[in-house]
Amino acid sequence: MSWQVYILRCADGTLYTGVATDLARRLRQHNGELAGGPRYTRGRRPVVLAWSEPAADRAAAQQREAALKALPRAAKLHLITNA
Repeated sequence: MSWQVYILRCADGTLYTGVATDLARRLRQHNGELAGGPRYTRGRRPVVLAWSEPAADRAAAQQREAALKALPRAAKLHLITNA
């Protein structure tokens, strides 16, 4: 099982950060094609994948997610555009 950390760009311009083992399935959940999407993206569809990176395991993915969530928006946008 390979973990991914990702950032989505929502239709309203906001960014959403998360982790997943199956990124394609998770993106479909975020867009309402499959059950299980988070409440945050439900009202901000469609969402598109803006950035992702692999993580060694779940703990590493969650640590990276927490670090990304702590970044200011400008730093996240810089990460996305320089990926």
